[in-house]
Amino acid sequence: MGKEAARWWHALWLVWMVVAWLTWLGTLGGNSSWAWGVSADGSVVVGEAENAAGLPRAFRWTASGGMEDLNITYAHLLTNGSVLYSAKAISPDGRYVVGIGYNAATKRIEAFLLDTQWTGVEERLTWLGTLGGGGSLATGVSADGSVVVGVTENAAGKWRVFDSVVVGEAWNVVWQMPVFGSVVVGWDENAAGEWRAFRWTEARGMQDLGTLPGSDESVAWGVSADGSVVVGSAQNAAGWVRAFRWTAAGGMQDLGTPGGSGSGAHGVSADGSVVVGAAYNAAGQWRAFRWTAARGMQDLGTLGGNWSEARGVSADGSVVVGWAENAEGQERAFRWTAGGGMEDLNITYAHLLTDGSVLEVANAISPDGRYIVGRGYNAATGRDEAFLLDTQGTGIEERSAAAGVQLRLLPQPAHERVVLELEVAEAAGRVTLVVSDVLGRVIAEPPRRAVLPPGVHRVELDVRAWVTGQCTVVLRTEAGSTAVPLVVVR
Repeated sequence: MGKEAARWWHALWLVWMVVAWLTWLGTLGGNSSWAWGVSADGSVVVGEAENAAGLPRAFRWTASGGMEDLNITYAHLLTNGSVLYSAKAISPDGRYVVGIGYNAATKRIEAFLLDTQWTGVEERLTWLGTLGGGGSLATGVSADGSVVVGVTENAAGKWRVFDSVVVGEAWNVVWQMPVFGSVVVGWDENAAGEWRAFRWTEARGMQDLGTLPGSDESVAWGVSADGSVVVGSAQNAAGWVRAFRWTAAGGMQDLGTPGGSGSGAHGVSADGSVVVGAAYNAAGQWRAFRWTAARGMQDLGTLGGNWSEARGVSADGSVVVGWAENAEGQERAFRWTAGGGMEDLNITYAHLLTDGSVLEVANAISPDGRYIVGRGYNAATGRDEAFLLDTQGTGIEERSAAAGVQLRLLPQPAHERVVLELEVAEAAGRVTLVVSDVLGRVIAEPPRRAVLPPGVHRVELDVRAWVTGQCTVVLRTEAGSTAVPLVVVR
C-alpha cells in the first residue's frame, strides 16, 4: 500500500450505528389513512385508509408490497358483497387481523377475524356476530389469534357509544373506533341501546363481559397476549365511564381515576399487569395514565398542554405511546418511559421531519418497543397519513477527512428504500455519487457533479427493483473520495 493510499485509509471510519427510520404509508387513493396495529418485527402494519372514492377500507402494509386494500387481496372471501372497513389490531406474528366491516349475509356492521395463514386453506375470514343487537367491532386479538375482544350491541336494542364518527355509505353506516378525546364528556345516548364488551373464542363464541355494578354499558379495547386479561371502559352506577380490567376469576375491576370523574383503558402489557389509557384528574384535565396493582393509576403528564392520552404499551409495560398537547395546544405523538418521562416524538426525531411533517398520534407499539405506528401530517403529500417509525434501525456511517464528507446509509440492510445522507464540509466542492453492483455496473448516479453547500443533504433511492446482494456507493469530491457498502435484501 502506497503512502497516499495509507493516508486515505487511516482517514476513514466505518461505523455501524443505530438510526431511526420513518416511513409514511400513503393511502389507497384517497386523502387520509390511520395505522392501528404493527407486528412484532415491524414488517406488517394494519389500519384504515380512504380509497379513490373517499370510502374507508381496511389496509395491510408491508415493506415489500406497500399498502394493499384487504378487500382486493381477499376479494375471494368477500364474494357476497361484504366489505372490510377498518383493521384495528394485528397479532405479533402478523398472521391474524381483526377489525370492523359490513357482513352482507346478516346485513350488519360486524367484527371480523382474518386468518391470513389458516392451515385448512390459504386463509379464512370469520364474522364474529353480535350479542343479539345490530352491530359489533373488534379492537384486540391475542398473540395466537384464539381470543378477540371488542364491543357489540346486545338484544336490548339501545345504541350508546363514545364520541364517534358516522360515515354514510349506501344503505349502511360505518362508525370509526370510539375515542376518548378532549371533546368527550361521557356517554351519549344515540337511539335506544346497550353496548357490551365482548371476548370471543371459536369454541365459545361471543361472551358478554358484563359491566360495572349498577350500569349497563361497557367497551373492550385491549387484550393480554394469552387472552386472559381484557381492558376497556364501562359505566359505573353513577353513570361515569371508568377504566376496567377483566379476568375470568375476578370479573370486571374498576381502576378508578386520579381524582376526576372518568377514565378509560386502551392498552395492556403482555402479561396483563400494566394497563394504560387516560383519565380525568381533579382539575378536569384528560391525562394519560399507567396503572399497576402495586402503584395504582400514575399520571404520565403532558407535553406542556392540558390533555394527553395513552394508546399503546410494550409487552413488558415499560414503554407507553399516545398523544399529548404541547404548550401551543397542538396534538403531538409521545413516547413515555420511567427513565425519560414523556417525550415529544417530533423533537426526538426532528431530523426525520425536516420538511414540516408532524407526528400527531401514536396508536400502537411493537412488543419490544422498537416500532411505533399512528397518524400524522405528511408535508410531502399534503395529507394526513399513517406512519411507521423504526426507533432502532441500523445504518452505516463513514467519515472521510480527505473528502471532507460524512456519508450515512439508512437503513442497512435496505429492502425498499435507502437514504444517503451527506454531511458536506466547506472544502468539498463538487460532489458525485455512484452506486454500482458487484460487477461494477452503475445502478444509480444521484447527484451528478452537483455543487452542494456545507450542511446535511439527503438523497433517497428506491431499491425495490434492484437485485439482492451487496452494492457499493462511491462518493467523490474535489478533495477526495470514499466508498461504502450498500446491502439490499428482500
